[in-house]
Amino acid sequence: MSGVPAGWVVIGAGALLTYAIRAVFLLFAGRLTAVPPLVREGLRMIPAAALAALVAPAVLRPEGELVLLGPRPIAAILAAVVAWRTRNVAVTIVVGMATVIALAYLPGR
Repeated sequence: MSGVPAGWVVIGAGALLTYAIRAVFLLFAGRLTAVPPLVREGLRMIPAAALAALVAPAVLRPEGELVLLGPRPIAAILAAVVAWRTRNVAVTIVVGMATVIALAYLPGR
């Protein structure tokens, strides 16, 4: 491969590997009905765990230091309670954002 830069070879190989990994799931989609109930229940928890992994650092370590009593953790707790009680995403977001803004602009902060 005298005329192809090594970077393009790596990019092409990565693209093919990514495509192959995704295609395998499509090839074996018919067998997914045989997944045990315990595994299926575990798979249902993946979106919530991924969301928590993304949100927790932004809430508890916004500037790189652990903050347990700042506006963000308090708003997150309040938003979690609202989400649990109402099951309404829009209300949860509005309450969380309003709490962060209100606590950030309180006098003495």
